[in-house]
Amino acid sequence: MLKRIVQLFFVLVGGTVGFVFIPELIHLLNIGGPAWLTSPYVGAVIGAIILFVATFWLADYIVGLMRLMEEAIVKAPVTDVLFGTMGLIIGLIVAFLIGIPLNNFAIPVVSTVLPIFITFFLGYFGFQIGFKKRDELIHLFTMTKGFGSKKKEEEEAKAQKGQELKILDTSVIIDGRIADICKTGFLEGTLVIPAFVLEELQHIADSSDVLKRNRGRRGLDILNKIQKELPIKVEIYEGDFEEIQEVDSKLIKLAKILSGVVVTNDFNLNKVCELQGVAVLNINDLANAVKPVVLPGEEMKVQVIKDGKEQNQGVAYLDDGTMIVVEGGRDYIGKHIDVIVTSVLQTSAGRMIFAKPKLLEKAL
Repeated sequence: MLKRIVQLFFVLVGGTVGFVFIPELIHLLNIGGPAWLTSPYVGAVIGAIILFVATFWLADYIVGLMRLMEEAIVKAPVTDVLFGTMGLIIGLIVAFLIGIPLNNFAIPVVSTVLPIFITFFLGYFGFQIGFKKRDELIHLFTMTKGFGSKKKEEEEAKAQKGQELKILDTSVIIDGRIADICKTGFLEGTLVIPAFVLEELQHIADSSDVLKRNRGRRGLDILNKIQKELPIKVEIYEGDFEEIQEVDSKLIKLAKILSGVVVTNDFNLNKVCELQGVAVLNINDLANAVKPVVLPGEEMKVQVIKDGKEQNQGVAYLDDGTMIVVEGGRDYIGKHIDVIVTSVLQTSAGRMIFAKPKLLEKAL
């Protein structure tokens, strides 16, 4: 069907060109013959036949090119196509307005070539602005919707607060605990998974390194579980920030545009978000908050695993992964001993417990 339309278009163009130019061409070449040969209608028929014959070689290439363009447009997000088209239209309108006074110039280059160049340039420039600034434009349009009565603003503010967006980073997806948190219902709102995070996960899952490949596949499995099994809304953000290379920087910019909250367990990303005024939820902070409270003076039984950094120190771990530094514990490596807690250090990076053997305490 598409090939027939292309051929029909060529026939119409050939007929129009032949109607206008072929009689003049015959007259200039001084070709003898009957008078009807110089008729515009005969020229239209000749032009239509010539271009129709040309379609047998050109139609397939043109249809193939149109198919490629169609696939590219269909795969592109709606926002990209919409704002790119709006920018293109605005650019063409501005080029048309600029070209009106240029047509009055007597210089042929200025009145013919320059308007064509300006049309192509401003059309391309407008498309690029609309395409690359789509996120800022969406945010601007969202802000303009808020203008109205005070009551309407309060209702929209409440709705926005109740549907706050949680933007997941790569590390928290691979970690896996986010699925358990969503299952318990402690995390409200909508989970936003950016496309560039999914792309990074895919690169990790395709890595030649076995450990990285397993981590990437685990992350993809976690996302599949959240989307299909858990009662929480999940959205994929298709946009990207091509001018930014780092995924963490893209997350921060997205959080600013959407007024969302970054969910992570990356200590460094946590600090950068705080410095830039972006709301952040650290899974490690939540894990530390719900750990059993250990106070100085309490007793516990641990197994010393390895040497510590300082002399005579030993290191043990609780079941949840909390590190216990045992003073004088080097002599007890591989053994289960009773220890007394001396102090507890808690940070966003985790919790560390300092203790000493109970036998040593009795000896003192």
